[in-house]
Amino acid sequence: MSFVENQGAKIYWDEQGSGEPLLLIMGLSYPSYMWHRSRPVLAQRYRTIALDNRGAGQSDAPPGVYSIVFMASDAAAVLDAAGVESAHVFGVSMGGMIGQEFALQYPKRVRSLILGCTAAGGPHAAKAEPAALQTLMRQDMTPEESKEAIIPFIYDAATPRERIDEDMAIRMKWYPSPQGYGGQLQGIFGWEAYSRIAQITAPTLIIHGETDRLIPPANASLIAERIPGAKLKLIPHASHIFETDQPGTAHHAILEFLAAQHGRAQRSQA
Repeated sequence: MSFVENQGAKIYWDEQGSGEPLLLIMGLSYPSYMWHRSRPVLAQRYRTIALDNRGAGQSDAPPGVYSIVFMASDAAAVLDAAGVESAHVFGVSMGGMIGQEFALQYPKRVRSLILGCTAAGGPHAAKAEPAALQTLMRQDMTPEESKEAIIPFIYDAATPRERIDEDMAIRMKWYPSPQGYGGQLQGIFGWEAYSRIAQITAPTLIIHGETDRLIPPANASLIAERIPGAKLKLIPHASHIFETDQPGTAHHAILEFLAAQHGRAQRSQA
């Protein structure tokens, strides 16, 4: 168990596996333990480094808004603490926003970039269904009610309930405080990178579920059109939490992309 201090918050991080470093950045209010399906697969080949974003899991939830720029600096501080100069970066949902910002702020620290179920913000972004946004914003529900209300928007209708319950057990164990949740949510609403992501030079994979009702898949196409040379992978029968809906397809696409970067690096050194 490790912590690093950054910008007025104590940030939790840990690592599993060995190989090239792979930084994992989770989404809105979820702890790093939510990587429970993908991390064992990825850690077989990579040194996975995961953090709890400020406001989530075991990290501090200081007062105020947590800007995406702030949270990208938290990720940089974690790499510093791990003694890693550059890493592959994989972010999902809000973590994908942090990943975009990280690649813009620290371009030399990004070996490659994987952006899952995310958006670039701003007026061009495809908006969530109104009911999904209302569910995110509601403050009058218990944690149990909130958990049930969001499920239709983030999981494919065909996904077995027992698989969803495995995720939600982690969600409930590390349920965010009102400050932690609100600080992150306000950071999302105050951020955009659409006007800047054409500057990203790292090899990039955009991966998104076709039935995502929280961050519509049109956002994946928008990002892919803006980042030079980006690869786009849309997963059928998968919603926002695509790694739970279609873990085999998702892991194959991710590992194939990362392996291609390894081969690319070897060729450039030859």
